[in-house]
Amino acid sequence: MTKLTGTTNPQNFYKNRVATKVLSNWTKPGDLCDQLHKLWNRGELLASLVTGETLFPKRLALKAPTSTEMNERFDEVRTWIAELLAMPYCRVEKREFKHRVFGANAVPNAVWVDTLDDALALIGKRRDVARFTALIDLTTERQPQLLDWLVKRPMRALEQSDDWSLLLEIVAWLLAHPRPDVYLRQVDIPGVHSKFIESHRAVLAELLDTVLLPEAFDTTASGVNQFARRYGFRDKSVRIRFRILDAEHALLPGGLIQDISLDAESFARLTPNITRVFITENEINFLAFPEVKDSLVIFGAGYGFEMLSKADWLSRCRIYYWGDIDTHGFAILDQLRSQFDHVESLLMDRNTLLAFEAHWGEEEKQELRDLPRLNSEEKAFYDDLRDNRIRKNLRLEQEKIGFGWVESALSALIRSAHDVPVP
Repeated sequence: MTKLTGTTNPQNFYKNRVATKVLSNWTKPGDLCDQLHKLWNRGELLASLVTGETLFPKRLALKAPTSTEMNERFDEVRTWIAELLAMPYCRVEKREFKHRVFGANAVPNAVWVDTLDDALALIGKRRDVARFTALIDLTTERQPQLLDWLVKRPMRALEQSDDWSLLLEIVAWLLAHPRPDVYLRQVDIPGVHSKFIESHRAVLAELLDTVLLPEAFDTTASGVNQFARRYGFRDKSVRIRFRILDAEHALLPGGLIQDISLDAESFARLTPNITRVFITENEINFLAFPEVKDSLVIFGAGYGFEMLSKADWLSRCRIYYWGDIDTHGFAILDQLRSQFDHVESLLMDRNTLLAFEAHWGEEEKQELRDLPRLNSEEKAFYDDLRDNRIRKNLRLEQEKIGFGWVESALSALIRSAHDVPVP
């Protein structure tokens, strides 16, 4: 058996080897390194440093030439043998093979990597292991309950090696101050600022879920956008932007150009004495929305209407949603009805679509799921859009609808005998 070590750079060694002239499926030096890289990428080599479970000596899978190939392609076989024997940090076991012309020869039968250090040298990971070993030592000293996380997520931990000490400081602070009811800006840890916490929310969530008691986090909140809520921090208030469309009910003295934003709690406490609410997704449409008696308009800005749910007075109003005529527009309408089931669609009909055929566009990625809260007419229209029965990925953006058409639709709505407040 032969084991070669030395100062040869394994990475350059494999790049510079002369390729075998005839393609074969025999295991090459690069294939052996790939086997070790797979162990590395799966985190097994790093995890073993935490658990103490050794993976070495390890026998690598070896696909050798058959007896027929060794007889018929002996020159190539000799090149293959030379390449394997020249591999540093490996131990090659050999067996005897008798060639009909050249007599007895020793050919590789197995390749072993005897130690973790040899494996690291072969794949060039010694420095990474030194960094990870430092993480283990620091974690053992300051947060030993996170050692199991290091076993499960070693590659993730290695990515955070430069910031690991500060991450452990944040974990320690939350352990000492569970559900702190302060803003992230108020966390006072030397070297840590709120932007650092915000940029590391994903990994911090994994660490905090590992060490905190169940009562210290809100399991109904998940994802980086709900980090503050999950761990009991204060979060910036959701703002609701609206305009009163009737001067008689203006909230502030002066004209009707009143673009108001309130937090959800303040919006819920309003008593605007209106009977109609319009919600539109386009900012310019929101700003240019015509005057309508006893009404206000809300800038919807996409999915997510939980912020409106606390305003009980909305349930006493007629609510009209005006979105783009495309599959996502109807999906937003469907979601809004999960909060207010009496919402009506506005300017999201076939007549409006056909009237502005010259302005049709294309929806990049369609919504394909069923929308259970659409009425029969809306569902049929949605199905035609989703199934591309009118045109592929058809879309009419709401700002491309003529303003006179909008005004006419609103006038017809106001004249309708059915437009009365919801009981």
